[in-house]
Amino acid sequence: MRELQTKEITSAVKRLCMEANYYLGEDVLNAIKEGLKKEESPLGKDILQQIVENAEIAAKEEVPICQDTGFAVIFVELGQEVRVVDGDFNEAINEGVRQGYTDGYLRKSIVEDPIRRKNTGDNTPAVIHLEMVPGDKIRIIVAPKGGGSENMSEVKMMKPADGVEGLKRFVVERVEKSGGNPCPPVVVGVGVGGTFEKCAFLAKKALLREIGSKHPDPYYAELEAELLEKINRSGVGPQGLGGRTTALAVHIEAHPCHIASYPAAVNLNCHAARHKEITI
Repeated sequence: MRELQTKEITSAVKRLCMEANYYLGEDVLNAIKEGLKKEESPLGKDILQQIVENAEIAAKEEVPICQDTGFAVIFVELGQEVRVVDGDFNEAINEGVRQGYTDGYLRKSIVEDPIRRKNTGDNTPAVIHLEMVPGDKIRIIVAPKGGGSENMSEVKMMKPADGVEGLKRFVVERVEKSGGNPCPPVVVGVGVGGTFEKCAFLAKKALLREIGSKHPDPYYAELEAELLEKINRSGVGPQGLGGRTTALAVHIEAHPCHIASYPAAVNLNCHAARHKEITI
């Protein structure tokens, strides 16, 4: 049994919070640059160029890509042979968020109660998704999630008779209705199957996939490509001001479901599709 001190988790989370907000992933930047080559709208081209320049300035000066530095969403894969010692696991993560958002001069966006709206002052608590996996390592992914794109998410309890065409309509219409609110070009996470809460988690998890990757199941890989084409024909365009670069990718995660159910969820990520990870 390998022992891992909580201070190592705190240190890693702190650094990932800052890096995720300062450095846009190469996969995202490359996808935006590819969109720039294909974009036909002059305004759309100008917006995409500004997004690239903004990302370059943020990385060079180590300042946030966007003023909305997001809700700290943390995905953890904890090896079964790891024993966390010297403190509380959840508090170790929250302390990392606290330090990262304070020392990194990142905006604190979390209110302690959804109705009374008092700011917690340090961007905690984080949303923590924990999965037990084989091995003696811990993988931590920090994915800051902005409010504008998160607000455009939706869960729909469809009927099995809706079939794949119903899913296509739901996804495309969700992006079209969102317009410029989620700051396109977006990454579209789709969760299908499971239960009400499971499909929402799958949609969020789908956003972690590298842009340009294909689903391992050819059926879903083909569906992702079809949905991306349909979305980019919608005309929403960069920042919702028209064009053909509405989405950079569509990623689908599926899970078995009940014979009477057909749950689906869409979770959109803005062009600042931020996530950084470490394996300890």
